[in-house]
Amino acid sequence: MKTFLLLFFWIIPAMTYAACPPLYNHQFNTLQGEKINLCDYQSKPILVVNTASKCGFTPQFNALEALYKKYNDKGLLVIGFPSNDFNQELSTDKEVRDFCKLTYAVDFPMTTKSSVTGKNANPFYQELIQTSGQMPQWNFFKYLILPQGKKVFAFSSAVNPDSPEILDKIKAELK
Repeated sequence: MKTFLLLFFWIIPAMTYAACPPLYNHQFNTLQGEKINLCDYQSKPILVVNTASKCGFTPQFNALEALYKKYNDKGLLVIGFPSNDFNQELSTDKEVRDFCKLTYAVDFPMTTKSSVTGKNANPFYQELIQTSGQMPQWNFFKYLILPQGKKVFAFSSAVNPDSPEILDKIKAELK
């Protein structure tokens, strides 16, 4: 019995942790008060977007939320990263959360504010930039991570989240 408990509580979690590739080995606090561990999503497509509440691309929240509602049950994770790197985000996480919920009815996970560009980019974005070879040039820059990190696509802010360019890649990976 002791051997089983040792396996269950120590070795199995250690194996799971060790199997998590660096791109996924990140945890975040959300504006909704939850924690997200990307290791839990490595077998699913993930659409990552740096957001800002006062940007001309902010209406893309509608398409992001629609994708989340339509494909989340089939395996898609949509996750937003509010950032003030381009001086268009509200001051506090509470203001961002309230704006997103009240203006766009956002239910997909949004992390607490962080930097997504340059030397101060959060570690996950540093991995995305290194893997894709592209740094966000503006708000609503998108990354699509295919399951197991087999490929990371980068899309400019001008590409809508529900464009065939993105949607076809997502649909090909859903169960």
